[in-house]
Order: sequence, then C-alpha cells, then structure tokens
Amino acid sequence: MQNLPSIQPLRPAKFPARPTRRQLLASSAALGTLLLTAQPCTAADLPEDLLAAIKAFTRGAPLREGRVTFDIASLIDNGNAVPIVVAVASPMTAADHVTAISVFNERNPQRDVVNAQFGPRSGRAELATRIRLATSQKLVAVAQMSDGTCWSKTVEVIVTLAACIEGDA
Repeated sequence: MQNLPSIQPLRPAKFPARPTRRQLLASSAALGTLLLTAQPCTAADLPEDLLAAIKAFTRGAPLREGRVTFDIASLIDNGNAVPIVVAVASPMTAADHVTAISVFNERNPQRDVVNAQFGPRSGRAELATRIRLATSQKLVAVAQMSDGTCWSKTVEVIVTLAACIEGDA
C-alpha cells in the first residue's frame, strides 16, 4: 500500500499581516500631499448666478463663514437621493434663533434645493433631508439668524451617477 501524505487543515491567521515601515511612510506621504492640495471652498469661488440666488435669500446681508455644519458625503455614488444634514450653532431662544436655512447648488437646473423656516420653539436648528444632484458641484448652506446676520458653509461634492439633468449638462 502506498503511503499518502496526511492532509492538514488550514488554520486562519489570528491577525492580518502588519504593514511595513516603508508602506506606512508611503501612505502618510500620500495623505499629506492630498491634504495640502485640497483647498476649502469659499463664497468668492462661486458662479455669479449662484451668488445672485444667495443674495436674494439673504436680502443683501453679508455672508459670513461659520456656525453652520453641512454633513454630506464628499463622494456620492448616486445623485438621485443624497442625504444631507445642515445644523446651526444657536441657543434657539426668543432673542437669538435661526429663522431659516436654505441649501443652494451650483449645477442643478434650479439654484435653491431646499428652504426651511425655523422659530425659537423649534428646539434645534437642524435640517435633515435627501436631495437630488445633477453632477459634481459646490453646495452652499445658508442660515439666517433673528438678528439679521447670515452664516454659511460651502462644500464640494463629486457625483458619479448624475440625476435631474435637463437638456445640456
């Protein structure tokens, strides 16, 4: 009879292989380069028609950066239903509260995406919804305060599958 080798079951490794020092250095260098080349969006970088829509909403009040947080993914697979959350740092008292939050876009057929009204009884100045995005573009969330000031946050998103395109995009 022939002597067959015995078959040993494979044992899975307890931990994945650790990266080498060279891989860690290369990864950190790539991340550092990416962070240095990324530039924040500001209202000055926006097209004229988008600035006109924002100015109509703010009634000519100067737009300040800050107080607004705009939670949206920077890479969007499908532009048909994109979840967003816009929140404003405000005590929401009768003397100091958010009166309105509006979201504007750069390349959709209509510049204003959503507009919500708030009052001191709202409790929190937070808007959570889903929007449609035509293509990669800049979005601006603007909050009007009870004292007449307007605060904003501008983000840039990349959309891989476009939605709501009318005519030429």
